[in-house]
Amino acid sequence: MKQAQAGDNVQVHYKGTLPDGQLFDSSEGREPLAFQLGSGMVIKGFDDGVTGMEIGDKKTVHIPNAEAYGPVNEDMIVNFDRAQIPADIPLEIGSTLNMHQDGGQVIPVVIREVTEQHVLLDANHPLAGQDLIFELELVGIN
Repeated sequence: MKQAQAGDNVQVHYKGTLPDGQLFDSSEGREPLAFQLGSGMVIKGFDDGVTGMEIGDKKTVHIPNAEAYGPVNEDMIVNFDRAQIPADIPLEIGSTLNMHQDGGQVIPVVIREVTEQHVLLDANHPLAGQDLIFELELVGIN
């Protein structure tokens, strides 16, 4: 039977959890995730986990944060003067805002802290700094 290798288009059902068991994503009830192995479409650890699987194989992979979304980058956590944020924008801890850079690029940021003077915004990926666990099932190779 054919093993999945770089360049193959694959379809994978998955369940992603944190080490404490918290579910953060799953393909349950949806079409399988389709991507090209080795193309950078998914995180390295996921790509590596699928490589070598055969259709019908199931396995669990533990992905350290360095092979997932990387460590938390402190440079991407910014303290803003609250007066710079329009009063009509709700500032709730844990909610996401979209910041617009000079070139027009939109960056999602998570509100980490709100005081009368400042708002702490985090532009790291929400899973940065986290080790991840994926239950994988390879359902197709093209």
